[in-house]
Amino acid sequence: MKFGLFSVNSYACSYPETAVEIAQLAEAAGFESLWAGEHVVLPDPQEPPSPMGPHDRILDPMIALTFLAAHTRQVLLGTGIIILPQRNPLVLAKELASLDELSGGRLIFGIGAGYLEPEFRALGIPFTDRSARTDDYLAAMRAIWTQPQPAHHGRFISFEHVQAHPHPQRSIPVVVGGHTPPAYRRAVEQATGWYGFAIGLGGTARSLTGSLAGIADALKRYHRPQELGKLEISVTPPAGTITLERARQYADLGVDRLIIWPPDGIGAADLRTIVSHLGDTIIGRV
Repeated sequence: MKFGLFSVNSYACSYPETAVEIAQLAEAAGFESLWAGEHVVLPDPQEPPSPMGPHDRILDPMIALTFLAAHTRQVLLGTGIIILPQRNPLVLAKELASLDELSGGRLIFGIGAGYLEPEFRALGIPFTDRSARTDDYLAAMRAIWTQPQPAHHGRFISFEHVQAHPHPQRSIPVVVGGHTPPAYRRAVEQATGWYGFAIGLGGTARSLTGSLAGIADALKRYHRPQELGKLEISVTPPAGTITLERARQYADLGVDRLIIWPPDGIGAADLRTIVSHLGDTIIGRV
């Protein structure tokens, strides 16, 4: 099993000195990847299902990961996730291609359709069409990244007779986050992997077993292009510490990558302890 570290752009890691220290410590401890989440704005006052308070610190994921790319050597850099329908796809494609180039091909592009209606409202983006917009934007980004003469004519974006270089030097891995039938369908049809966030092992509706059943159904119902290969499963358990036994339980259910979410709001010292402990006791043993 591969291990990632979540929240490298928020809370304690929103401060540059701590972010660099934790990123380098995680790389030395054997973490395969670092993951940065996204909220452009947060509801004030906080309202469900917002996971963060209005004054919680969170950096832009692309800027944070580019900064960390300059201070690390080989650890992968994942957006976990970019809220794709909130972004201009051509601007985002340029930003991500730049990050992948500057990092030496270390980017993992994690996307989601979003779930906070107040965030969409503040950005002037319709909440109801976010799923269709996500599909259209992803197709547009792939066109500008890969086609010799890029062209895309979709419901929400249309272009031709333009270029954007450099192209990524490889096929950037795309990971689709979400726990809904459209997310499972998107992962099967268009992505190298699926990302389940705050997924436990219990018998709740938002459990790993429930999500895996949804993915299995989608694999039966939708075509998966052969070039995408096996669908890689990445999971972030609920925030907090994780034991070797629990990590092995996730592995036994077919999880390929466990992205650890330290408790929100802890200080740099506690974060150092958690990362070092995981490196000493879990990574390489599952």
